[in-house]
Amino acid sequence: MAITSKTVLRLTFNTTGNKTFALSLDDPRPGLTKSDIEAAMETMIQRNIFLSPSGELTGKRDIRIVGTTSDDMYDPPQG
Repeated sequence: MAITSKTVLRLTFNTTGNKTFALSLDDPRPGLTKSDIEAAMETMIQRNIFLSPSGELTGKRDIRIVGTTSDDMYDPPQG
């Protein structure tokens, strides 16, 4: 049994197919700023780095840093 914490940076983009595309990155660098993230997203869009199932990325939709804590309450017996 253990308590674990995790932080994820979730970037969401609009696509040419009028849908959204989300990219999640584990353990973002501490001290990361909104302008750092926006600049990286702009680079991804301009250089067409990702092609989503609904087309090319066209714009920024959302930026979230999500923190979760999990408490594993049961470990099955070993052996």
